[in-house]
Amino acid sequence: MANNDPVAIELAKMQRDISIASFFEKNRHLLGFDNPRKALLTTIKEAVDNSLDACEEADMLPEISVEVIEMSENKFKVIVEDNGPGIIKKQIPHIFARLLYGSKFFKLSQSRGQQGIGISASVMYSQLTTGKSAKITSKIGPKYPAHFYKLRIDTQKNKPEIIKEEVVEWEKDHGTKVELDLEGSYQKGDQSIDQYLKQTAIINPHVTLIYQPPKGEQLMFARATEIMPKKPREIKPHPYGVEIGKLIGMLKLTDSKTLQSFLMKEFSRVGPGTAKQVCENSFLLPNTKPRSINREMAEKLIEGIKKTKIISPPTDCISPIGEDLLEKGLRKEINAEFYCSVTRPPGVYRGNPFVIEAGIAYGGDQGSDNPIKIMRYANRVPLLYQQGSCAINKSVVNTIWRNYGLSQSRGALPVGPMTLVVHIASVWVPFTSESKEAIAHYPEIIQEIKRALQECGRKLGLYVNKKRRIKFESKKRDYIRTFIPHIGAALKDLIHISDSEEKEVENLLAVALERSRGNLEEVGVIDNPDYDEELAAIGKEKKQDDDFEGEDQENNSDKEDKQTTLEGVK
Repeated sequence: MANNDPVAIELAKMQRDISIASFFEKNRHLLGFDNPRKALLTTIKEAVDNSLDACEEADMLPEISVEVIEMSENKFKVIVEDNGPGIIKKQIPHIFARLLYGSKFFKLSQSRGQQGIGISASVMYSQLTTGKSAKITSKIGPKYPAHFYKLRIDTQKNKPEIIKEEVVEWEKDHGTKVELDLEGSYQKGDQSIDQYLKQTAIINPHVTLIYQPPKGEQLMFARATEIMPKKPREIKPHPYGVEIGKLIGMLKLTDSKTLQSFLMKEFSRVGPGTAKQVCENSFLLPNTKPRSINREMAEKLIEGIKKTKIISPPTDCISPIGEDLLEKGLRKEINAEFYCSVTRPPGVYRGNPFVIEAGIAYGGDQGSDNPIKIMRYANRVPLLYQQGSCAINKSVVNTIWRNYGLSQSRGALPVGPMTLVVHIASVWVPFTSESKEAIAHYPEIIQEIKRALQECGRKLGLYVNKKRRIKFESKKRDYIRTFIPHIGAALKDLIHISDSEEKEVENLLAVALERSRGNLEEVGVIDNPDYDEELAAIGKEKKQDDDFEGEDQENNSDKEDKQTTLEGVK
């Protein structure tokens, strides 16, 4: 080196801050933009998620339209429009053209978005692959103007760059429209836009979705209910599961004067008595100053929390779908013969409350020789990728489905005509990556998922076993139906009954068979469609009296034998 400076000094001159936008520009695969097909789906997913969150926060029944236009080979225009509350003018550039900008990161309440990355990442991907700006139109009310923006992201500074801004005419009273040009690939299948929107309609039965694919006719997923989801409320973290590092940070930042008041103020479900009990179990004085607590004391506090019985976290911070609406969503979109659903009581991981829900649609026109279909959801958002690395998939594989009437090989998904829905609702879903495609393997979450699956499995097992029993009974009845004419003919030969009396015996046996059919119908079994026709043939009216007037008269003893036989049949 010319100036003989140490190498470390020269290396230090090359080091500088990295913009978060620059980082994700080079690592866009972390956000779900690792191939054209997935990128197109992720763009629509982020826009629809934003629309759903906005509508629900404003207590508006969502009506969302999605249009995908193929501009040229591997180039698409995506237009997503909603009827939400709109966005105020000064916030539009920051929301759509600045990464890690949002209002939900610090809130402990259920929402689809968490990190402030989603839609701005879509804008960044659009900018990278086509060089075109994002177009945003938003209106907050009928008496307010609609604002139109053309935006780009300055990735070096992670700041919005406004290309154009103007007031435009828009017929909607309120809402937001996003237009993005991007590189993509459109295909149908399990991981397609079509499947994502269908699954969104199942898990959000209060939503109306209108979808215009690049090719084909427009699709509409109509809402199944007018009931809006319960709006979640923000809460404090629950003491169970809080980690020592987070606890130390909270102790340093709190403005509480005593340890007891700190526990009451910073955590949910902690009143004066519970806080005092935690202090006693931790061998710490309630009037200890929080800022004076060192690492060893914090460890004691963690142990004291574990020893103290604290009631479960409040559920008003979470908005689960509910068993009835989950089943309605399944019935609306999946043709099956048996449906059931369950919502588990709330649990806690790392101090964050969560609720697991599960539902089953069994039978119908679903294939019986393939593995079951799993629909995974987190805060009402479908998870279409990375199924193998998700806690939901692990829980399904580790559940013994043979107990519930399905075939299953060791370490594999069960096989049968079934769609399984699993939904986690939480104030903070532990995704395995920023792309939010799989749920981390927290033991508390896996345990709750298995319990929900077992509850649904027991209901399914009852139905499957009942169906098998009824099938067996129906088979026996088929044998009886086959031999009814032979019984009549045998009696005719043995005790010399007439043709009319033979038909009477057959009619009585048919009545007995009809009564057994009524018992089967009470448990919901669908009989052989040929049954009614066959029974009608067996139970035809007796021949007219003149058909047997010419028959030879039997002696008295024969008549008595015949009468005894008929009485027995009756």
